[in-house]
Amino acid sequence: MDRTAVPTVVALFGPTAVGKTAIAVAVGRALRAAGRDPVAVSADAMQVYRGIETLTGARDALDQDELEHRLVSVLPITETCSAGRFAGMAHAEIDAALAAGRTPIVVGGTGLYLRAALTELEMRPPAPAAIRAGLERDLAEHGPQALHDRLVAVAPWAEGRVAPADRSRLVRWLELHAIGELHPPDDGPNRLWTSDVRHPTRLVGLVRDRDELRERIDRRIDAMLAAGAADEVHAAERAGASATARKAHGFLPLLEGDVDRMRRDTRRYVKRQLTWMRRLPDVEVVDLTGDPDPAVVAARIVAPLSP
Repeated sequence: MDRTAVPTVVALFGPTAVGKTAIAVAVGRALRAAGRDPVAVSADAMQVYRGIETLTGARDALDQDELEHRLVSVLPITETCSAGRFAGMAHAEIDAALAAGRTPIVVGGTGLYLRAALTELEMRPPAPAAIRAGLERDLAEHGPQALHDRLVAVAPWAEGRVAPADRSRLVRWLELHAIGELHPPDDGPNRLWTSDVRHPTRLVGLVRDRDELRERIDRRIDAMLAAGAADEVHAAERAGASATARKAHGFLPLLEGDVDRMRRDTRRYVKRQLTWMRRLPDVEVVDLTGDPDPAVVAARIVAPLSP
């Protein structure tokens, strides 16, 4: 990509509860004031599902009449969605928006899905549902260390590349092994962290002071509970929520009535999101501590889009 090209896509990444939707709406206003036609494209692994909008924060996006959102609440709760499938969906939405003369605002807190939306990652195929289901059962019955031992037995090179506590990656790598798609790294550049994007992109990472973010997380969870997130989760479970939908943060804790675990899990997830942000190439970090005027923040974000 030509580094001097004027950005045609805005991308906003940030941890849970940082305030991405409010900034996206303000960016939309700033773009309209500049004569552009904005549309938001969600890059969130769980907001694609219908039926858990309160739990995933998708309700906030859907309630924003000021800014149209795509890829929110578009899949049945029973379907699985991989990063590869999402990449195709996101590319189609972004390309269609650009072809129509619109400015996409890609908004998300799922690092892999953001990268999938903005770049051309080489995505390996999903495994049959039965293989994943079997591995998920093994994980629940025997624990992650047993799966880690199994992985290292078939792929010794993986021992230092995936932690025993990384449940998601253990399951994914073992299912790739099961379908013959698990290969040693070639020691070339990691495409996940490439600075090459499909379209010139203004990438902004949103952060806040740790204590302020913690308070916002607690308020967000309290609001979710008051809005019926637990009932939503139980309804999704009865409807046959897929293995991937059940990975929504808070899903399993709310099934078990463990709100404290939900809070702990969310804080851990936020730490992982911030780790992703530190590795994103060409990201400009914007601090929202103290709640600066969204219009001022948006003006700063939109300014480089003017030729």
